Amino acid sequence: MRFKTIVILAATLLVGCTKPLTLVVSNPSLQERNNTLAEVTLQDLGLTLEQLQQRALFDDKGEKLAYQVMYYGNSEPQSIVFLVDNIRGGMRREYKLRGGKPLPVPQLCTAQFVPERKDDFAWENNLAAYRMYGPALAPENPSNGVDLWLKCTDKPIVQKFYNDDLHHGKPYHVNYGEGLDCYKVAHTLGCGGIAPYIDGKLNVLDHYTSYEIIEAGGLRSVFHLTYPTHTLTVTCDAGAQLNKAVVTLNNSNDSVNTLWAAGIYLHDKMDNVVFSKEAGWAAYAEDAVSDAGEPQGRNYCAVVVPQAEDIKVEDGHLLAVGNIAEDGTLTYWFGGGWSQWQYPSDKDWFSATAYTAHNALLPLQIKLKE
Repeated sequence: MRFKTIVILAATLLVGCTKPLTLVVSNPSLQERNNTLAEVTLQDLGLTLEQLQQRALFDDKGEKLAYQVMYYGNSEPQSIVFLVDNIRGGMRREYKLRGGKPLPVPQLCTAQFVPERKDDFAWENNLAAYRMYGPALAPENPSNGVDLWLKCTDKPIVQKFYNDDLHHGKPYHVNYGEGLDCYKVAHTLGCGGIAPYIDGKLNVLDHYTSYEIIEAGGLRSVFHLTYPTHTLTVTCDAGAQLNKAVVTLNNSNDSVNTLWAAGIYLHDKMDNVVFSKEAGWAAYAEDAVSDAGEPQGRNYCAVVVPQAEDIKVEDGHLLAVGNIAEDGTLTYWFGGGWSQWQYPSDKDWFSATAYTAHNALLPLQIKLKE
């Protein structure tokens, strides 16, 4: 009994000696930020992983928050990310890392390879789910377009949908209460794919050839999909309307300063299109209909290409066209949503897209308080 008391006392002293750190999170944009990930490096914190694991994160109201440790493919941890709410434009909030047990990380984001479904690569956050097509689907002429899965729950649904479809006779094209796949891609860019735009012509590409999962969630997922021409690095954040994507040319000497187009396929008819060439975004709303012909509300898509050269409708797509930079990369945002989850009306979706475009290049800033 005496040994147990000494152990408890030692642990208490260790926590008590853990020096609190105050993180000042600032919002450089003009708009209030909500459900946005903030990131700070362990180097800036001056902490080892062992020291970090002795600390819990608290907001300025004393509420305990979860944080995810990010490795980004390295053997040692690089940073932490955590969700920030209610920071008005130009304002700041303070968070503390102090002695305590970290809160478990909620599984709000996932990323996974699905070989049992012809090499799909699927991912999601708490707002929507997606997939892109792999080599095993090659006989069906897949594209590098993005498939959108509608969901109406914060919980992950991708693995459940695949399991139910493949093993329990419940196809994911039917809404059983948590969402469904009623979006059609075929050989198009779907809901936010990107392709070369050469001599005024869109060149939709084929399936990815390899993948690499960098981070699998729960607050942030990061992965690479490699194609013959380029590698697409996708970052999916909890609470984010759109995914961030970086196109990196496999041979940057060949196509520097050429145009690429991020696009939304318009399906059978033009429905509700809103865009801003000045802000570099384009968004689309249409009726969502199940394979059985049952109405499922409205589904939405959007792309954001900062400093887009042009926005146009061409070859059945709504396109935001941008330049590959001198370093052989192009960064853009893409994704979709549903009227039955978070975006009740077309107007809500378009407003959210304008909000995302405004904040895309203005990440939250963090510094340690002296």
